[in-house]
Amino acid sequence: MRVKRSQLIVIRRAPGNPRQARVQLAHGVVTAAVGRGGILGLKREGDGGTPRGRFPLRMALYRADRMQRLRTVLPLRAIRDGDGWCDDPRDANYNRLITLPCARSAEGLKRKDHVYDLIAVLGYNDGPRVKGRGSAIFMHLARAGYSPTEGCIALSQRDLTRLLAQMRPGTRVVVLG
Repeated sequence: MRVKRSQLIVIRRAPGNPRQARVQLAHGVVTAAVGRGGILGLKREGDGGTPRGRFPLRMALYRADRMQRLRTVLPLRAIRDGDGWCDDPRDANYNRLITLPCARSAEGLKRKDHVYDLIAVLGYNDGPRVKGRGSAIFMHLARAGYSPTEGCIALSQRDLTRLLAQMRPGTRVVVLG
């Protein structure tokens, strides 16, 4: 029996700009923003770096009040009031989707800006979770001008929507330095 190779989405640092990247999609190469700390081989909580490595995509979250349900093979869920992501290494729910409010530090997912209108959760530091190694590493929507993120990978809405639609089971994101 022949085994199909997983589809890879390759992200490479843009020449001359450590805070931007190039992403190969089926329709061509597109621009993305990466962390203000660049792409790092050793990621730590709060360093602003995008982790280097090969990661599965776990799920997609979207703002149903701002966009239509999209096509993807990923588990898909609308972001709810009170959804958050724990970024406190001392919490038992570190690097997990949680319900706000919580006693520790967490990032709200239902934001006023549009950055989290669409999120693809990367399988980074989640099996097993290592406290302090970094949390909330997503692919999400880019700000104007592709300004740096806090460690995530940010694409235009058009490009992230296309990426999620072209995925197949087993797709991996490969982040190169």
